Amino acid sequence: MARFKIGVMVDSFRLPIPDGVRKASELGADGIQVYVVDGEMTPKALDAVKRQAFKKLVQDNGLQITALCGDLGGHGFQIPAENEDKIARSEAIVDLAVDLGTKVVTTHIGVVPADSASPVYQNQKLVCQTIGEYAVKRGVTFAIETGPETAERLAAFLRDVNSKGIGVNLDPANLIMVQNDDPVKAVYALKDFIVHTHAKDGVQYKPCDPVKVYNAFAEGGVEGLNIGELFNELPLGEGKVDWDRYLAALSEVGYCGYLTVEREVGANPEADIRTAVNFLKARI
Repeated sequence: MARFKIGVMVDSFRLPIPDGVRKASELGADGIQVYVVDGEMTPKALDAVKRQAFKKLVQDNGLQITALCGDLGGHGFQIPAENEDKIARSEAIVDLAVDLGTKVVTTHIGVVPADSASPVYQNQKLVCQTIGEYAVKRGVTFAIETGPETAERLAAFLRDVNSKGIGVNLDPANLIMVQNDDPVKAVYALKDFIVHTHAKDGVQYKPCDPVKVYNAFAEGGVEGLNIGELFNELPLGEGKVDWDRYLAALSEVGYCGYLTVEREVGANPEADIRTAVNFLKARI
C-alpha cells in the first residue's frame, strides 16, 4: 500500500476549475487542492447549491479535496488594521472547508520574526490563536506554509501559539529557495504539526533576505528584486529536494497524508504536473 496520496493544486493547470478537476483525475491524482480567495471559488461566490455541485464534481472524478488554499496575500497577519477583516474571511474559508468535506486550509501568515517579543510576532500569535480556536471547533486545521522562516523558528512559534487548530503545510521547495533550509530536517522539526504538504522543487542561487522576498510578493515588487537571480522553482526531481530522504522522513514521523503537486511557473504546467505525478508514484 502506498505511504502517501498524491494531490494536485488544481489552479496550477491554469484551466477553468472544472476542467482542472477533470485533468487531475486524468493524470491519476487522488485529490485536488483549490484556491478560494478570489474568483468563482470564494465563500461568497459559492452558495449552498454551488458547494454541493463542486463537491459532487470532485467525487464524480474519483477525487478528494486535499485542502483549500486560503492565503489572503499581502503581509499575512502582520498588520493589525487588516486583521479583523482577515479573521472574518479566514473563518468563512474554514466554514467552506467543512461544507466541501476537507479538514485543511493552507495559508501564509507573513515572516515570523526571530524576536518573540516584537509587536509583529505578538500580533501573528494572537491572530493564529483566534483563528485556531475557531478552526478546531469546526474540525479543521489552519496550516501555515513553510518558507518565510526556518523550520525551527516556525516550530517554536507553533509551540507558543499552542492551538490544535493551527498546523503546517510543508513546502520543501520554499524552504530551499528562500531559506536554504534542509527539508529533511524540517520534517523532524515540524513533525508534530504537519497536516499537508506541497510537492514542489527548487534551487537557491544566492542567499536572500526572506523579509525582502516576501515583502516583494506582498507589494508586487518582485521584478525589482530579481527573484530569478536568487532562486527558481523547478520541475520535481530537477531541484535540490532530496526526495528519497524527504519521503522517508515523512514516513518515519508518521505522516501518511497528501503530497500535493504545486507548479507556479513554467510554460507547460500540464506536462510538468504529469511528470510530477509519475515521479511521485514511482517513489511511494
